[in-house]
Formats: sequence, C-alpha cells, structure tokens
Amino acid sequence: MTRRIRIGVDTGGTFTDVVAVDEETGEIATTKTPSTPVDPAEGFLTGVDKVLRTLGLAGDAVSAVSHGTTVATNKLLEGKVENLGFVTTEGYGHVLEIARQSVPDGYGNSYFWVKPPRIVPADRVRTVRGRLAADGSEMRPFDEDQAVEAARWFRDRGITTIGVCLIHAYANPVHEERMLDVLRRVHPDATVSISSQVLREYREYERSVTTLVDAAVKPDIRRYVARLTRRLADYAEAGVPLYVMKSNGGVLSAVEVVDQPITTVLSGPAAGALGAAVVAQRAGFDRVVTLDGGGTSTDVTVVVDGVPALTTEGSVGVYPSKIPMIDVVTVGAGGGSIAWTGPEGTLKVGPHSAGAEPGPLCYGHGGTEPTVTDAHLVLGRIPAHLLGGEIPLDAGAAREGIDTLADRLGFTTEQCAAGILEISAWNQANALRRVTVKRGLDVREFTLVTFGGSGALSACRLLDVLGLRRALVPPNPGNLSAYGLLTVDVRNDYVRTAVSRHSVLDLGDLAGLFDGLRDEADQALEREGFAPAARRFARSADLRYFGQAYEVRVDVPDSPVTPELADTVARAFHDAHRRLYGYDLRDDARQEVEWVNVRVTGVGPIRKPAHTAVAAGRGAISARTGTRRVHFEEWEEAAIHDRTRLGSGDVVTGPAVLEEFGSTIPVHPGFSAAVDRHGNVLISRDTMAGPHREAW
Repeated sequence: MTRRIRIGVDTGGTFTDVVAVDEETGEIATTKTPSTPVDPAEGFLTGVDKVLRTLGLAGDAVSAVSHGTTVATNKLLEGKVENLGFVTTEGYGHVLEIARQSVPDGYGNSYFWVKPPRIVPADRVRTVRGRLAADGSEMRPFDEDQAVEAARWFRDRGITTIGVCLIHAYANPVHEERMLDVLRRVHPDATVSISSQVLREYREYERSVTTLVDAAVKPDIRRYVARLTRRLADYAEAGVPLYVMKSNGGVLSAVEVVDQPITTVLSGPAAGALGAAVVAQRAGFDRVVTLDGGGTSTDVTVVVDGVPALTTEGSVGVYPSKIPMIDVVTVGAGGGSIAWTGPEGTLKVGPHSAGAEPGPLCYGHGGTEPTVTDAHLVLGRIPAHLLGGEIPLDAGAAREGIDTLADRLGFTTEQCAAGILEISAWNQANALRRVTVKRGLDVREFTLVTFGGSGALSACRLLDVLGLRRALVPPNPGNLSAYGLLTVDVRNDYVRTAVSRHSVLDLGDLAGLFDGLRDEADQALEREGFAPAARRFARSADLRYFGQAYEVRVDVPDSPVTPELADTVARAFHDAHRRLYGYDLRDDARQEVEWVNVRVTGVGPIRKPAHTAVAAGRGAISARTGTRRVHFEEWEEAAIHDRTRLGSGDVVTGPAVLEEFGSTIPVHPGFSAAVDRHGNVLISRDTMAGPHREAW
C-alpha cells in the first residue's frame, strides 16, 4: 500500500520550513531550506522535494499540501503597491485623504495627529453618480454612462488593478455589481475587487482600504498560486490539493483563495500561533504568549484556552485591514536584524534585516553589516553551522563586523555583541507587553512559548525582563509554523452590518441575516468538498453601547433567535466590556446596547497529525556532545547537548547549550531546562519551587 503524507510549508524571510506527516502512522519528518525572495515558489518546491527525499518517497505519495505564504505580506510591507486605481461614489473622492487620524506614540509623547499614507494617489480616483441609503434602498440611480467613462479612463492609462467601494454597498451590492460588469466589459484586462465581496461591513474608509489591499495583492497571489498548483500537478495525475493559510486561523483551498487574497496577509504568523496553541494546550498550559523568532522579524500573540486572540482592527504595514485575523504584533527583531549606530552615536538593532539574501555576515553571501545572528555566533551561543552542518558559518567574518561596530561605539567585541542581543531581547519584550499589558493582561501570568529558528535564543533573558515563570520550547521549534499548518481546519468568515438598538431589534431580520450568512458559509464548504454532516458553523456579533465608536465581539449561541437569545448575547457583551475596560453599564437604564455587525464562520475539519510521547530519558549526560566557550555575563565553559537525544525527565543545568537541526537553546547560568513527556523543553530559573517541577 502506498504511503500517503500531508505536507505543511511555511515560507519565512530567511528559511522555508517543511513538515510532513504520515496519514496512517502519524510519523513526522521535518526539514528547512533557504527561502528564495525573488521567487518564493522555488524555495517552496525545493522544500517539498527535500522532505520527500528524507522519507524516501516519490511525489505521488503527497495527498495534500498546506502553505503559509508571505507573498501578500511582503508586497504590502515593502510598499510595492503600484498601478492601482479606485472607484467610489460621487462626492466621496477624498475618502482616502480624510482617512482616520491617530497619535502613534500616545498622547503624552506626541503633539501630532498622523494620517496613514494614501494607498492610491488622488489623480487615480474616479467617482460615479448613484447613491444608496444606509438600509440599502436606492436614493439615486447608478449612472452607467459615467461608469463606462471611468472604466475607459483606467483602460487608456494602463491601470490594470482597480478597487471599487461605493457608499453603503455593504447593505446592497447592486451598484458595485453593475460597476464590476462595466469594468469587465470595457476593461477586460483589469483585475478588480469590489467591497461587497471583500468586506460587507460599514465604515467606508476601512472598507475602501481593505478592498484596495485585496486588489493590490490579487495579481501576485494568482500568479504564485497558479505556479504552485501547476508544479504540484507533476506529483500526481489528478494534481495535489493545495491549501493556503488564512489570517483568521483557518486554511482555504487554492481555488478559493485566489478570489480572497487579502485573507492571506498574515498567513505565516497565524500558522505559528496555532501550532504553539496546540503544543501548549497538550502540555497543560492554557494561558501562553507565543514568540515566533525568524530571520527577519519576531511575531507575538496571546493564546487563552487554546485559542489565539482575534481582531478585525489589524493592519499590514501602514494599511488597515478589517478582515478577521489573529492578533499578531510584529517587530523587526529577527536573526537577520542589522545592528547599526543612530545619528546620536548609540547602538540600534533593526528593523532593517539582511534577510535570506545576502544574509548575516557569517553566511558569506555578501552581507556587509553585523546582525543578531553574528552576535550570537561571536559569543558562542550558536554553533559554527546551521541546519545540522548544511550551512557553515564564518565566525571570523562575524567577529570582524562586530569589531568594526564596537570600535565606533568604544566597546569591546563582547560588550558590543552582548549589547546587540540585549536590545533585540528588549524589542521582543516590548512586543510581548503590547499584546498583554496594553490589553489589560498581566504578562507574568503567562507561559512563554518560543519557536522559530531564533525564538529560543533569547528565552532566558525574556524570563528575567518580563518576570515570567517559565518558557516552553517545542520539539523542532524551527518548523512549528509548518506543523501548525497541518493542525488547522478550512475556515470562512462572513459578515453583515445591521445597526439596531437592542430595545427595537427585529428578531426576524436578525434570524434572516444569520441564516443567509450560514447559507453562504455552507456553499463555500460544499465547494471545498466537505460532506454536510462534517460542516460546522459558529455565530458571533459585534455590539457596543449607543454612542460608542467601536464594538466588542461576543459569541451567539447556535439556537433559534428569540428574545431570550438576544438578552443572553447582550449580557455576554456587558461581561466582555467589563473584562476589556474594567466597567460596564448594564445597570444604567439610560444606556442602550446597540447591535452593529453579525457574523457566521463556516468550518470544515481536516485530519490532525497524531501525537506520540517521547521515551523516558537516560540522564542529560547521555546527550552531552562536548563543551564550548560561551559568553553570558563572562566567558564560561558550557556543556553542549544534542537535544534529540534528551528524553522525558532529563534536566540540563546552565551554563549549557541545546542544539538541534533547526534551532539552538542557550541555557544561561542560573537556569535549567527540563524535558517533559511531549518532548518540550521547559526553561525556568533554578530557584523554582518543587510543585512546578512536578508539572514536568
């Protein structure tokens, strides 16, 4: 019988991570390969071929591939939004200019209101007569002649990517659909996104930008997915199903994702957060903060009871995107982050990165500036190679670069390298505070889960900086995002704006909205091939107090829409408001609750990888491979261990270094690392009390 495997592929800024799982035995194989920024598909395909060789299998053994991609993210982060046009309602041509104002550094630190840059220049905006009311009724008819004129204007200037957002199209898409028909007829070469298909939710500025972001990345995603699908077809006569990770924590088939490209903008970070959630819950930790340390950046999020925090108030780079996404904060603090001196002559680290090409100085590929990875190598905290020896590192080049920077700063080499790592750790710590302290959570109540190639390198320092009790490093941490891709279900989100005060809520209309959204979700799952009995649905709603500008999302039980159900949802809103903001107004008779948006999520379950416990350890000494001089506070002789040879119950006391194929864990003096029955390494201070050790 032919073995069948599913593969997860996560493309990062420096490496492409691959995990394959045998559908029958649950056996897992992992590998990594350098990313190829010029053409990410090359790194993807190289990784798939590499893991197949590791397993000794041919391409026809692949049953499906799940992918976390940075194609859309990188385009937006790099500001490469070009040749984009915008169509909106007459009289609203300056909606992008009006935008939303913010004080990015807080009211106490800034005197300036800041608006985000326009995604489309003012001279590329066309308006069309016609107007809908907030309830979707037509106030003025759509002017098709003017629509044709606008389409010709874009065609004649070679503008081939267009976003359409007409006022109140969330309530009635008819005018936008007519504009789409005109563009298809007059300008058939154009790629078009309309807001009623991207985000049927009110607030015209956010809806406009979200639609334009969708249009901007659509050509790139379509080309990329088409190439992958074409190449995967070589593995099997019927082709190999390709799923792409979405920002909301689900996956979507390649056939569907080309029409919803904006849903992939946080594809990679979402996969990592979900993989960390699975590992943490299995280990018995229900409140964790995750830290995904890559080559270019660090992504952090909060997970409670196995569920990563979600938001619809996120952004990618400078562009707000109101699609549901895992609430991830990203900072430029990865292994490739460049160390430099600021205008005032002080040491700075990031956000600029050496990336995969040319990479850190120690890669020997033409890098000219020292990075975080170079600092780790100079201090002996990582070995003189990566990926089990596949990528040798040039310690001499790294030291020379650090020496040059140290001379400018008046530091010793060790002081400069340690300073680089300290700044990088504090950048990561500040990101973790943003997802906890700034949201009213006590970061000290959470377990830190670190993963990614560079995630565990700062684990001990983060425990000290943040006052955390422990850090968990899962097996194969460099591949956890790819593993996460194999643990998630197909997931589609649908939303409608329906503003109504709770006291006059039309329950019939509300039930109709939920039923309509459920039908849309059901049809999407049918297209994905899920049997009716396998399809699952979840309802939620966004509520606020009348007069507030923003909403709080709460779950809506899956039962008939009755006055009792509506009151239950209102009470859940009061409770959620108190948790978030410290107060609620449930006892104020003058203050009404207002319903704003209703949502339905359709879920198609995918088979998850099986998990096997690790064998009991034979003592940490059995995994010891030697010693190496490592600089922590000073140079010390640190024991080096092969992590893969450690078993359940083994404990390593610092100073030490645990090494494996895709990652390294420096264990600082005063810390210990214990292996639990799942193969996780749990790092804590040596002074931790006995009950915590019993949890291992």
